[in-house]
Amino acid sequence: MIDIDGSYGEGGGQVLRTSLSLAAITGEPIRITGIRAGRKKPGLAAQHLTAVRAAARICNAQLRGDALGSMLVEFIPGSSVQAGTYTFDVSEALTGGSAGAIALVLQTILLPLALASGDSQVTLRGGTHVIFSPTVTYIEQVYLPILQRMGVQAKVKLGAWGWYPQGGGEVEMRVSGGSKLNGINLLERGNLKQVRGLAVVTELPSHIPQRMANRAENLLREAHLKVTVQALREKGVAPGAGIFLTAEYQNSLTGFGGFGRLRLSAETVAEIACQQLLEFHQTGAPVDEHLADQLLLPAALASHESQYRVAEISTHLTTNAAVIEQFGLGRITVNQCEQIVSVQPLKK
Repeated sequence: MIDIDGSYGEGGGQVLRTSLSLAAITGEPIRITGIRAGRKKPGLAAQHLTAVRAAARICNAQLRGDALGSMLVEFIPGSSVQAGTYTFDVSEALTGGSAGAIALVLQTILLPLALASGDSQVTLRGGTHVIFSPTVTYIEQVYLPILQRMGVQAKVKLGAWGWYPQGGGEVEMRVSGGSKLNGINLLERGNLKQVRGLAVVTELPSHIPQRMANRAENLLREAHLKVTVQALREKGVAPGAGIFLTAEYQNSLTGFGGFGRLRLSAETVAEIACQQLLEFHQTGAPVDEHLADQLLLPAALASHESQYRVAEISTHLTTNAAVIEQFGLGRITVNQCEQIVSVQPLKK
């Protein structure tokens, strides 16, 4: 059994998700202690508990410690990963519902299902666009297109938007099994082709997304970027608002967002997202801070070495690298000076 210290590095949920994915893929039993010790509320929150149970379901794993607030989980796979039709609902993990981010559950089970034999269809319910986690728009427009270059065939379709704190969102994911992963080389991003955006509200007046869209377009055009932002009123169970920008370069993609909240103007929400995008644009890097750690796992499972240059070397990245190396799958080198990450797979 591999013992994993969940308090290592940034002490967040990334340690848990990566460990679960790799345990399912390799069949190695794991024990994770100190789960999310670095967080204000340590232990398993609703989305983490859902990810544990989802990973267990796809490989018939035995579980110990799968409860809200638990800081220890034992996970013993009972079979190889089984393709199939699954439903995972974050709200079931917490009485009264939850807007726990379903993108984090998706990222836990995606690669195991992509490498399994057979195709899968997964329904995910909970928070689709939640601060401090990848949004479903980011998954759809940045994460999955980059993974497609590496050989992962998966698509998501957003059925309903789910914001904090109510949740209630829904996503359908289809995964083609039997993927063979390739390495990726992202050292140069090339010129910016375009920025496209979605300014979205649910259960709010239509002038709000239009104001977000107008402000974002004006700001980015002042910075001489080619941009189009679509204003939408969409389906959701509760009021919510946000703007989500995707920058498409010749060789890479990135995305940033801003979320509405009380006493925050539509224009300010747009300014938050634009500032993030412009700061990244000025780095010249092909890979944003968040994609940097999300690429480590597929790169370690690939057939050839990967290299990519990142905007920032975060503790998320170095923590995730240490977890992957515990499974003996890859040797990960982070060049701090040039901000280049190299991943050399060790075994297949």
